[in-house]
Amino acid sequence: MPVHHRDQRRGAGGGSTYKVLQTIVTDSTSVSQAQRIIGSGAFGVVYEAKVQETGETVAIKKVFEDKRFKNRELPTLKQLKHPNIVTLKHAFHTAAETPTDLYLNLVMEYVPDNLYQVMKYYAKVKDYMPSQLVKLYSYQLLRAVGYVNAKGFAHRDIKPQNVLICPSTHTLKLCDFGSAKKLAMGEDNVAYICSRFYRAPELIFGSTGYTSKVDIWSTGCVIAEMCLGCPLFPGQTGVDQLVEIIKVLGTPTAEQVAAMNPKYKDFNPRVFPRIKPIGLANALRGRPQMDRGFEALLRVLLRFEPATRMSPILALCLEYFEQLRNQKDLGQEIEAAGGLPKELFKFTSEELLEVGDSRRLAPRRVESPQIVAGPDNTTHTTPSSSSFKSDTFQPLSNSATITTNSS
Repeated sequence: MPVHHRDQRRGAGGGSTYKVLQTIVTDSTSVSQAQRIIGSGAFGVVYEAKVQETGETVAIKKVFEDKRFKNRELPTLKQLKHPNIVTLKHAFHTAAETPTDLYLNLVMEYVPDNLYQVMKYYAKVKDYMPSQLVKLYSYQLLRAVGYVNAKGFAHRDIKPQNVLICPSTHTLKLCDFGSAKKLAMGEDNVAYICSRFYRAPELIFGSTGYTSKVDIWSTGCVIAEMCLGCPLFPGQTGVDQLVEIIKVLGTPTAEQVAAMNPKYKDFNPRVFPRIKPIGLANALRGRPQMDRGFEALLRVLLRFEPATRMSPILALCLEYFEQLRNQKDLGQEIEAAGGLPKELFKFTSEELLEVGDSRRLAPRRVESPQIVAGPDNTTHTTPSSSSFKSDTFQPLSNSATITTNSS
């Protein structure tokens, strides 16, 4: 079945735009007509597209498969099924400029906005994001990150641009798993990972043996940015990034540096810059009327020693989120959207296993799925009104053929 895919490019002179229409034959039962480019970067291009038979809008991420690097995004997405993670619907290959090269096309659910755009809007109108939205988005982001980490993955690039937002329901979806990896103990990983403002200090100290705790630091930075309307640690270089962190949290001790990177031998407490920290409370002082418990949440996420950062799932049980659990005083933005997202308290087995008691996560009147052992001794959730159901993934076609026409 053909998939129509429109690739917009500039002409050589830069003054005109032309389009290349590709007809891609796969074993898919759907036909997609790309409408516009909605994102681009070093990874490739993301298109908004429409399934012709159903009218469903989807997003197609087109990535060049560089033979020098292993692309883990497809196998990662196939293992992740969660209400706060973007859903993979289909995947297929298309030919690149040379016969031996390929593009990987990931067809995913379409979510119209991202957190960066939402924060940019509030900055434009010179206002802060409503505190209840900060709380709701923080809760969903922690759920997504906690689930990813529980599945053994580190996302390694959590930032506002990779957090999708549906404005009509305030549902949040974590996306872009191009840097995600299953981290194994004793295995080295590249230290230059994650966007600068959200980079954990152990990465700045050059650690190659880091854990998924780098995601928890990044999550704390994103949550703080929602509150402030600007990055909490706006460093211009790697060294400057560390200075910005020290300005708020203070100079790390030799023990803390060793906890971040045991192999770092250049730390000398006598010559390392000693900066009197302003503290998190003062860093957040510019934002009025943040709810009780917000600073405490950041304190357990933004810690130098990776092992002491609270897991995202346990962070959901903190006092700060009590208002969501009670479903009271949600604010006009959430009420106008019809209340809380429907799947806010529909937890996966991975989430429930870590907490142990689902009553710590969900309101009593919300039915939580029960954890049971399957035939292979693995755990799964029993079918209930609270179980999360994802779209069926259609595998890659090995017999895709392509014809290209210019228009």
